[in-house]
Amino acid sequence: MYIDSHCHINFPELAARMPEILAKMAENKVTHALCVSVDLPDFPGVLALAEQYPHIYASVGVHPDYQDTPEPSVEQLVEMANHPKIVAIGETGLDYYRLEGDLEWQRERFRTHIRASRATRKPLIIHTRAASADTIRILQEEGAGVEQGGVAGVMHCFTESLEVAQAAIEMGFYISFSGIVTFKSAKDLQAVAKALPLDRILIETDSPYLAPVPYRGKMNEPGFVPHVAEFLATLKDVPLREVADRTTENFHTLFNVPKD
Repeated sequence: MYIDSHCHINFPELAARMPEILAKMAENKVTHALCVSVDLPDFPGVLALAEQYPHIYASVGVHPDYQDTPEPSVEQLVEMANHPKIVAIGETGLDYYRLEGDLEWQRERFRTHIRASRATRKPLIIHTRAASADTIRILQEEGAGVEQGGVAGVMHCFTESLEVAQAAIEMGFYISFSGIVTFKSAKDLQAVAKALPLDRILIETDSPYLAPVPYRGKMNEPGFVPHVAEFLATLKDVPLREVADRTTENFHTLFNVPKD
């Protein structure tokens, strides 16, 4: 059994195919999926999916790439997270790759999410790109780590160095690998994945983006997440069942999702 720990099946290109998406999940033994929020206006749709389908869970948050969108407050996030199917705060973090100029607003938004995580006791879903030093620094400053009284979370769609992964793990975070790890060009990332212990790893699709080999270049969907697990099993030279079981257990532990 597998779990897609990060997807965007509320996006129009996937929502229009929902029966097919869900059927493919079942066919490929993907038991659960976490549909991740990227802004407040679309949150009702994310929550509606989680309410409609028992095996779909959701988060609430505003992505760092979304500049022209309503800014969340700690109070708003806490209130919106007060639902049993909302299991995380995010997607949040920093992205210095796509946006330029004074990005202090992005850092302040990130701090808001961390404070909401501490208040709700729900884990963070972290996006970081070209901003790992500031990401780790702000997580530490705001007490996101378990030893600092936070609940940590997951560094999603991880593409950073082993040092960044280890710094996150030291705070209690998990590291999630997407289809990127299956790409031939991702040698550095594969070395990171090989070095990390299975008890700190999750798998995801980040669908509709980043489809794994052999579907690279096509629209991604939760049913493809077993290919990430298969690649990691080969890379780490462990049985596929071990990767599937461990990443599933990690998901249930981190997001406090009951086992069916």
